[in-house]
Amino acid sequence: MAKSFTTRVIGDSSMGYIHCCGALHKTRTYRLVPEDNFMLCELDYLLKCPVCGHTVVQLTRVDNNDNISIVRKVNKKAKEFIKKLKNFILYEVRPIDYSKRSYGRFYLNYNEFGVKKRCYSNLRTLKIGLTENRDLKINP
Repeated sequence: MAKSFTTRVIGDSSMGYIHCCGALHKTRTYRLVPEDNFMLCELDYLLKCPVCGHTVVQLTRVDNNDNISIVRKVNKKAKEFIKKLKNFILYEVRPIDYSKRSYGRFYLNYNEFGVKKRCYSNLRTLKIGLTENRDLKINP
């Protein structure tokens, strides 16, 4: 009997949106435990619409035949709906932030043949601490 493992991706690239008041608003997205006939259950939660102030909850489910069903609740019914589904939440889907840079503004100052230089990127080609010596094979 083979074991099946499911992978859990917390940093998903998709961002949840709900259409309210003629615009798309960013939401908090949660993955739910799928029911018997469904492959994927996702809950989008908009705490307060910036235009009308409504609380909106939208449950999107995909079944085994790739049919999509959507349940949408607003205001008081939305708050009751989210309380009812709180026990079935697996994790929150957070989008990947591509704006973060993996490099800093640090430059490596080094000395080559008595001349102070600044290295910007290529650290492999550095000749740090070299002094002029005619016997070395590195010198031309």
